[in-house]
Amino acid sequence: MRSRPSLTDRIVVISDLVEQQSSFPETNGVFDAVFADPENRSSCAVEGGYLERLPLASVRAGLASAAEIWHHHRGDEIRSVRETPFLTRRAFPIASETAPFHSDAMLDFVSQHGAPRILCVWGLGVSEALLQACSASTIIYNSIDVPALRVPPEVSRHFDLVLTGAPWQSEEVQKRHPQMQTAVLPVGPEFASAETFFPLSEEEKRYDVVYVAAAQAYKRHDILFSALRRASRPITALCVMGYGEDGEHLRQQAASMGLAVDFVGPPGVPHSEVNRLMNQARVGVVCGENDGAPAILTEYMLAGLPVVANAALRCGLQYVLPQTGLVVAADRFDEGILEALSRNDWSPRQTVVDRWCWPLSVARLAELTSTDFPLQRGARAKPELVDG
Repeated sequence: MRSRPSLTDRIVVISDLVEQQSSFPETNGVFDAVFADPENRSSCAVEGGYLERLPLASVRAGLASAAEIWHHHRGDEIRSVRETPFLTRRAFPIASETAPFHSDAMLDFVSQHGAPRILCVWGLGVSEALLQACSASTIIYNSIDVPALRVPPEVSRHFDLVLTGAPWQSEEVQKRHPQMQTAVLPVGPEFASAETFFPLSEEEKRYDVVYVAAAQAYKRHDILFSALRRASRPITALCVMGYGEDGEHLRQQAASMGLAVDFVGPPGVPHSEVNRLMNQARVGVVCGENDGAPAILTEYMLAGLPVVANAALRCGLQYVLPQTGLVVAADRFDEGILEALSRNDWSPRQTVVDRWCWPLSVARLAELTSTDFPLQRGARAKPELVDG
């Protein structure tokens, strides 16, 4: 007979998304009692974006029995949906819209159902009260951005492990918390899913370049547009934008410059469609500078595309190797694109499979969290497991 369901053997990821009103069904805090059989965790597909892949990989590896992804909304009720036997999503009413975010309903939910085995906090974070309620959890943080810590010290002091996008970020964490464990293991390009992104031989290569990025200024579409205008021959491009307020402005800018650019979104499209669209191009680009390690780096590569990345990108250039792409300055971006198009000696997909796909990333995560599970708060991990 199964015991009463609880969070204590699950992994929970809390994103910093705040929705106006969640579209999930109203559940008012009811905890789902249907469990996936732990013996069948090999059937847990590690697919989706960066929010899904780490928790699902953790389930697949046996670090947790099931995964949950939480966020906040401005509605009055807890809403949730069970997407698969292994993944539940929940939206909690937000009490304070000042980051780090607080939800009384989320705190009550943890009090009622227990603290998760692993709690992952991304981005702008959650209140200290919630982390105190989860003191029995292994608490993992990633900023998903250039600042290594986007939360105040009274919140970050509760973290057991901070995942960073570059060694300099790890150094920033340890300036604030000298004994805190860090690892260069960004949740975007790591935990890559070869099952989500892959070559499609039937897709015609209609574009020279694809840029999958939010329609926001920090993604630096202007660098791509300037490169297209400077190029010694016409270059066709596709911009796929999941969200952001600059979509119409970017369309107008490309048209006024006379560029051969097609646009998709916002709003975003499913991952399967992103994969199909990427397969219509020969090269993927990453133009940002003040950007966290973008997940799209390894997603391009898994689709078989070499990457041309801005040399000023603050996090993530470690994924651009001689066999996966080129790192070039913004004022030479046109030359980098043309060089990438001219070569046929790339092996991006195999390189990602060999180095950064989820089985390898989750094995490293398991090492980082296994010596003293839950980790003794404030203790250092073994030196060979710590970056920075």
